[in-house]
Amino acid sequence: MLHTVVFIGRSGCGKGTQAGLLKNRIVAHDIEKRKILYVESGDRFRKFIRGNSYSSRLSREIYEKDARQPDFLAGLMWGEMLIEELEEDMHLVFDGVARAEPEAKMLTTALGFYRREMPTVIYINVSRKWSEERLLSRGRQDDVNINKIDKRLDWFDKDVLSAIEYFKSDPFYRVIEVDGEQTIEEVHRDIIAKYDYGS
Repeated sequence: MLHTVVFIGRSGCGKGTQAGLLKNRIVAHDIEKRKILYVESGDRFRKFIRGNSYSSRLSREIYEKDARQPDFLAGLMWGEMLIEELEEDMHLVFDGVARAEPEAKMLTTALGFYRREMPTVIYINVSRKWSEERLLSRGRQDDVNINKIDKRLDWFDKDVLSAIEYFKSDPFYRVIEVDGEQTIEEVHRDIIAKYDYGS
């Protein structure tokens, strides 16, 4: 069976870490040794914003105002990765898609197009306060300003939660929710227990 997994959750919840752990597990248990396409569009977005095109300049203005990028642009970033890199016999892991309900619906059309079956959404649930403290403590460039952090957390409450509700309401998806306010090992254990149970 080909795995199709979407990780979603507040900033700082550990999506990338848990996606990496699950990727390693999928590889270790796949007797056919198929490849995994890991779709995380942050680097692509940052490179795009540094560009000189009209579109890049508009996107950079949005970034500098700490506003959320439009859904079509977010979809374009991961859509290009699928078009350019996805092969027929590859597992697929998304990190941080989708950031709003319209983007979630775009993802549904993409997964349907690629004939993916039984996609699983893994929602790593942490409180706003926990996320804020984690972002401040890790000290990344985007995480040192509390106002910037609060805007990102506002986006989650306003937009990402609606995407999660969309996934829950669509029978095409299996949604797994885990408590992210645990150790990395405990979160991974809970993900695996629920992921394997429904497989």
